[in-house]
Amino acid sequence: MSAGEDAVRRARAAVGIRFRLHGRGADGLDCVGLVALAWALPVPTGYRLRTGDAGVVACVATALGLQAVTAARAGDVLVFASAPGQLHLGIDTGGGLIHADAALRRVVERPGTAPWPLIARWRKGER
Repeated sequence: MSAGEDAVRRARAAVGIRFRLHGRGADGLDCVGLVALAWALPVPTGYRLRTGDAGVVACVATALGLQAVTAARAGDVLVFASAPGQLHLGIDTGGGLIHADAALRRVVERPGTAPWPLIARWRKGER
């Protein structure tokens, strides 16, 4: 199993966990917590629910060992512009997306393409 497939497996295991801002485990996850869980990464603290600064996200991702990529692969960390001034993270499943959905109040898996513009794709430890 590749590292990306393993990340998808861990993200799928979180489907159904409730959404909680700054959530980091079984008691709740936000999109940052989900990515951290899927890739076994430390997570930043002190971020706001709304942030539109993709440059800050890129700096944090690089510091965590993620590399920007263009070709899609299961397990990739996806960064979306989900609303004006708001970024959202998810995990590419190869046929859809796993993300912490604030509106549905839980982690969900959705098939197909996401409804938001993709602004970055990151992968751990390889190009």
